[in-house]
Amino acid sequence: MKPPSPSLVRALKVATFLVCLGPLTTLVWKGFHDQLGANPVDVITRSTGRWTLTFLLITLSVTPLRKLTGSPWLVRFRRMLGLFAFFYGTLHLTTYVWLDKFFDVQAMLHDIAKRRFITAGMTAWTLMLPLALTSTAGWIRRLGGKRWQKLHRLIYVSAAAGVVHFVWLVKADLRRPLTFGAILAVLLAWRLGGWLAAKAAISSQPSAFSQQKQHSAVSTQQSANKTNNRQSAVSTQPKT
Repeated sequence: MKPPSPSLVRALKVATFLVCLGPLTTLVWKGFHDQLGANPVDVITRSTGRWTLTFLLITLSVTPLRKLTGSPWLVRFRRMLGLFAFFYGTLHLTTYVWLDKFFDVQAMLHDIAKRRFITAGMTAWTLMLPLALTSTAGWIRRLGGKRWQKLHRLIYVSAAAGVVHFVWLVKADLRRPLTFGAILAVLLAWRLGGWLAAKAAISSQPSAFSQQKQHSAVSTQQSANKTNNRQSAVSTQPKT
């Protein structure tokens, strides 16, 4: 597939940025028009939580989509989408800390220890924090490509913790959290399949190398035999 021009990619990134702000814009508009219902804190908490998971899964979908469609330029959107996942996750956490608990540290620590869905949610956000902080090109240079990639695999753990947080929170109607879980399972299966394929390719390389080495040794031996035969022929010729 022919990649789009740089100007088109920039325009698409601006459009994507504006679309990603849509959920926040909707919440703000509803807040100013008194359309958040009888419990606005609950509406904000649930909305920002769902969008956090949504952006996490969209971010994880970029690489499979890029490889399946042969569109490497899609990787330019992954950092933005991942940062929006962290942004909505931070809004979700801020709603809990500020509007729900009013910065009561003791009450929050009690919730983390006693309410397992909050423990899972805190784990998900905490795992996203180093990913957001090291998302720049400068951190890729500091950590090195391989270490940076290993660190950013935490996004799978964070997404899994987010799904568990959602499942434990809902308890009754599990259709939506299980849908998120099914999508995450597909993405994890795709990742595992790619890892196994890469490992199989690497394990097959030594055998190919040994065959090449054996072929080279045979060729060397044949060349040596030819040289010896020529020398023997020269030595047996009668001297005049």
